[in-house]
Amino acid sequence: MNIEYLSGAYALRRIKKALLCCLVSGMLFVMNVLPLQASPTVEAPSYLLMEASTGRVICEQNADERRSPASITKIMTLLLIFEHLNTGRITLDSQVVTSAHAKSMGGSQVFLEEGEVQSLDTIIKCIAVASGNDASVAAAEFIAGSEEEFVQMMNNKAKELGMENTHFEDCCGLSDSDDHYTTARDVAIMSRELITKYPQVFEYTRIWMEDITHETSQGTSVFTLSSTNKLLKMYEWTTGLKTGSTSKALYCLSATASKDDIDLIAVVMGSPSNKVRFQDAMTLLNYGYSVSALYEDENKDPLGKLKVAGGVEDEVPLLYEGSFRYLDIDGQNLSQVEKTISLPEEIQAPVERGEAVGEAVYSLNGNRIGSVSILAELSVEKARYGDYLFKVCKLFCSL
Repeated sequence: MNIEYLSGAYALRRIKKALLCCLVSGMLFVMNVLPLQASPTVEAPSYLLMEASTGRVICEQNADERRSPASITKIMTLLLIFEHLNTGRITLDSQVVTSAHAKSMGGSQVFLEEGEVQSLDTIIKCIAVASGNDASVAAAEFIAGSEEEFVQMMNNKAKELGMENTHFEDCCGLSDSDDHYTTARDVAIMSRELITKYPQVFEYTRIWMEDITHETSQGTSVFTLSSTNKLLKMYEWTTGLKTGSTSKALYCLSATASKDDIDLIAVVMGSPSNKVRFQDAMTLLNYGYSVSALYEDENKDPLGKLKVAGGVEDEVPLLYEGSFRYLDIDGQNLSQVEKTISLPEEIQAPVERGEAVGEAVYSLNGNRIGSVSILAELSVEKARYGDYLFKVCKLFCSL
């Protein structure tokens, strides 16, 4: 037996084993130190990716840079239309008359004629699908009396939503004025407001093609609305929302998608071409879904009652204000989320229905990640002399 040969082979195996251990250790170090997913590569100079239900920003670049928005202006127009529908004062069957001013709009249009009447339902389709500037102005005049008044409403709504770097000059985005501007962050904010409060907008923004009928003094004709949002055919989880382009704004897009119960909003502004804006949006959406995990507690567990001091009732039933959702993009173990109910031993009357009396606090790895208010389900009035007398009599009778 060649002892020298065996010793060399044994030494070689030891060296290979040591090298393998070093390689594995190095890989583990890189995985622990470096992020699991590199930041997305996007050509647009300004972008933001947001999860809709929580409002959490997943990634962004120059998101507060003021830029011309072009037709993504119409997101605010749609938001105000749905707000007014929600009041019940107007309906989808309401008749909208096209003015000479609305007919005169250039750019993308559906060729409404002066005096032409369309239902508000059709007008919304013209805005959401074909980005009709004429339809946007017709809707604005129908709701506010004039485009100027409607634009004031748009700016008031932007202020209400905290859109700090937004100012509108028109309702459709045709303006090249330096005073007509917004940011990727603000576009995401108004997009989120629209899709979370009025998800019925997706019934319009999912339309690829649909015919409408023009009925004017010159006769009847059919016009085909074609969606400007090519993501509907390029990205299977697309749900909307709005495109925009002018020579000043270049190519803009607010894109919404839904996958695995996670709703994302990808905003790109100033993309160099039509093709690039859609590719940028898909890159952002794919990145978002690759790093996101959503924790949700529907809060359907019973809360019981809370003691009330000095009230006509001794207890008040409780309920959660709503469900809780938390988006993780750091690869944490969401099964470790802990929920703690924080309530006082008793509260003092009077108690108003819907009054916050405590909270459910959520934590992960010892860090607070959010909370949901706990509310009084009923009102409890403050007890008076007669109420105390009644309680004593009731107690005496029960003995």
